[in-house]
Amino acid sequence: MSRVGLKPISLPEKVKLSVSNGTVQVEGPKGKLDFALPGGVSVSEEDGNVVVSRASELREHRALHGTVRSIVNNMITGVTQGFVKELEIQGVGMRAAVKGKDLDLALGKSHPILHPIPSELTVSVADNTKIKVEGIDKQMVGQFAAEVRSYYPPEPYKGKGVRYVGEYVRRKEGKSVGK
Repeated sequence: MSRVGLKPISLPEKVKLSVSNGTVQVEGPKGKLDFALPGGVSVSEEDGNVVVSRASELREHRALHGTVRSIVNNMITGVTQGFVKELEIQGVGMRAAVKGKDLDLALGKSHPILHPIPSELTVSVADNTKIKVEGIDKQMVGQFAAEVRSYYPPEPYKGKGVRYVGEYVRRKEGKSVGK
């Protein structure tokens, strides 16, 4: 039984939710998001709360129940508050800059890396090493941050690379000379 899926979501007064043709649309002060509902799961609004229900006790419907509730909750949070991921670059000579619609990364490779910024996201760089990704779609913000991090993940010997702010990187000891 899905404990997450059974919880109702409180709908703030400045957010509008509509369900039509198997699509949930959420509109708020920061923007508008929509999500196509999978079969077997339905969303309804009841006195200021959003309720997600499933058609049957099939394994597939039970699995989707909590997932759809979390997605709708993240949509409501996104259009009211938005989501932020912060990255930091550590290493001598490594830097980042926003150039037009691209994020320009110099990560010690022989060429600069130009990563396109989706139009739905806002990316800013401070001190050439701190990257801030903001948007209303949680999945898109997280995916963009993960793609940027994947160009040079933090390595365990010197700690260089792109990491999330507050991420702990387990350090290893280098080679030791034996006698």
